Amino acid sequence: MNREQAKLMIEKKLKATVDSNPKLLNAYLLIHSDKLNIHWNMAHGKTDDLPANPVQPYHTASIGKTFTAMIIAMLAEEEKLSFSDPIAKYLPEDIIRDLHIYKGKDYSSEIRIEHLLTNTSGLPDYYEDKPKQGKAFLEMLLEEPSREWTAQDTIQWSKQYLSSRFAPGKGCHYTNTGFNLLGLIIEEITSKSYHEVLHEYIFQRLDMNQSYLGQYSEPAVKSNYPVANIYALDKQIKVEDQLSFKSLYAAGQTISTSEDLLLFMKALTGNKLMQPDLPLSMQKWKKMWIGVDYGYGLMRVRMLPVIQKYNVWGHLGSIGSFMLYNPKMDVYIIGNFNNTTYLAKSIRYVFSILRTLAKCEK
Repeated sequence: MNREQAKLMIEKKLKATVDSNPKLLNAYLLIHSDKLNIHWNMAHGKTDDLPANPVQPYHTASIGKTFTAMIIAMLAEEEKLSFSDPIAKYLPEDIIRDLHIYKGKDYSSEIRIEHLLTNTSGLPDYYEDKPKQGKAFLEMLLEEPSREWTAQDTIQWSKQYLSSRFAPGKGCHYTNTGFNLLGLIIEEITSKSYHEVLHEYIFQRLDMNQSYLGQYSEPAVKSNYPVANIYALDKQIKVEDQLSFKSLYAAGQTISTSEDLLLFMKALTGNKLMQPDLPLSMQKWKKMWIGVDYGYGLMRVRMLPVIQKYNVWGHLGSIGSFMLYNPKMDVYIIGNFNNTTYLAKSIRYVFSILRTLAKCEK
């Protein structure tokens, strides 16, 4: 199979995937490889009756955690913090108080920055975990779109309605709560708002001109296209109209484009933001889900347990967003399905792309 045939096959599959599912509003896909000499940026579907465009901005969801982790790593390189520091060193007492109670013991003062980065703190996840009573957090966001939640609010809600999972360092549980805490630590250390640091440390340095923190900041260059809508809980959502989604903050409120995310991933693989040893130290993997491991704000997806050729690393998002790199083939695969049922499906989709590209190598 030659490259043009592979491209046509992948484009056809993307269109068929969107067209066959009325709940899939749009989809975005960028495939880049210097080794294979390809750069394919494509999109299909609609937002507000406008055709999806490959350069259109979209919500990155939990891909934003990698930005937060990178800022923490850069602050560590500047010796403004250490991964081993207790978070109580940087956060006020009202945040730390009763933050982590497990089996009657208070572990709040034992949580370190590295625990938050690696999802090993044992803290619950305000966004995904089911509360002891009442409605799930996402339901509240959609039912009360005008309610603004601060990062501090999400943490206090976690304390009130959720339970810790294990003692710090004794397991792995994905938690948005932990990354909102990291955002507050960034603000404390820099004396700036999280979104200001996000632009200063990452977006401006990499010329990610259409990336910003939704409802907190604006892009350096405004897009000619609307931000892509998403589909969640059986409804189409324009997140910009929902102030309640400010609650995602440092855990995943970033808006970006496929091209901007490629700039970031190439900077990460090329050590353009920090010394070479730090990106490697962020890839100390711990098993989180079946086939998915977690490092320091990074995910590794093991597509086939015994064939490392298809392994990728980067990050996934709950709306079917993905920012991934395959080292064996030197391929970047970035995109979004903007649908909350597409997390696992997006992994399978990426795998199918890698298998197609593998045929081009021969």
